[in-house]
Amino acid sequence: MAQILDGKVVAQKVLAEVKAGVSALKSGSGVTPTLAVVLAGDFPPSKIYIANKKRMAAEVGIASRDFLYPGGLSQPELLALLGRLNADPGVHGILLQLPLPGGCNEDEAIAAIAPEKDVDGFHPMNLGHLLAGAPTVLPCTPAGIMEILDHYGVELKGAEAVVVGRSRIVGKPLAQLLLARHATVTMCHTRTRDLAAHTRRAEILCVAAGRPQVITGDMVREGAVVVDVGMNRLESGKLVGDVEFETAAKRARAITPVPGGVGPMTVAMLMKNTLQVARRQLGTPSPQPSPPRWERGKS
Repeated sequence: MAQILDGKVVAQKVLAEVKAGVSALKSGSGVTPTLAVVLAGDFPPSKIYIANKKRMAAEVGIASRDFLYPGGLSQPELLALLGRLNADPGVHGILLQLPLPGGCNEDEAIAAIAPEKDVDGFHPMNLGHLLAGAPTVLPCTPAGIMEILDHYGVELKGAEAVVVGRSRIVGKPLAQLLLARHATVTMCHTRTRDLAAHTRRAEILCVAAGRPQVITGDMVREGAVVVDVGMNRLESGKLVGDVEFETAAKRARAITPVPGGVGPMTVAMLMKNTLQVARRQLGTPSPQPSPPRWERGKS
C-alpha cells in the first residue's frame, strides 16, 4: 500500500513558520499583516472556503477584513472596491474568492488587483514572473504541492512528471515549478488522446482535471508518486478526488488523500503569501530567507 502524503502535517509545519514570522513582524514594526477578503454572491462552497481561511488567519495572527456581498456586485462596483483596497495602506493582501457571480469578468477583476497585494498569485504580472524564472507570489495550490513533495523527500531532478489539467490556478503554474526543479514535464488534459499512455509513464503524476476519479489505478505507473488536487462530491455525498484512490494506492508508492492532502496546503500557502506580501510592502525581508529552489537560465 502506498505511503500517504499527509497535507495536514505539512500545513501545520508551514503555519507554525508563518505564525512565528507574523509575531516577529509585529514586534519589529508594530504592524499586523492584514488580508482583505472579498466575496461576491452566495455560493455555499465559497462561504465555507472563506470561513476556513478566516479561521486559519486568526490562528497565525493575521488580521482579516471582510467585504461580503451575498447579493453580488456589478463589475464596476467590484472594480471600484478593488481599487479602494489597492489604495488602502492598511490592507496588505487581497483575496478575491472565485468563482464570481454571473455578469462579472474574472480576468478583468484579477488584473485589477495590485500585483503586490495579489495573495493568490493569479495576476498576469505575477504569473509572468513565474514563467520568467523569477517568481514573486506563487499560486497557493501549486506552491503547496511543491511543499508536500519536498517534505516527503520526493526527488524531482530528472523525474518524468505528468500534469493532468491546464488551468492557470493549478496546472500551468505547477508545470513551471516542476520544470524549474529540473523535472521533465508533460502537460495533459481531459481532451488528450490516450491519456493513460501518458499517465503510465509518470514517475510523478499530478492530477487537477476537475473530474471525479478520472484517473484509475490501471493508469498509474507502478511506484509513482501521485498528487490528487481534485475535490468532488458524488451523488452519494462521498468526497472524492480526481484519482480513484483505492486502485491507485495499490500501484503508487506514495499518494495524497482526499480530503487531507493538497487542500490544507492551499490555505497554509495563502497565509504564507499574506505574510510575504506584507513584509515586502513594509520593506522588511524575512530574517532567514530560504535559498532559491530554482535555477534560472539552465537548459
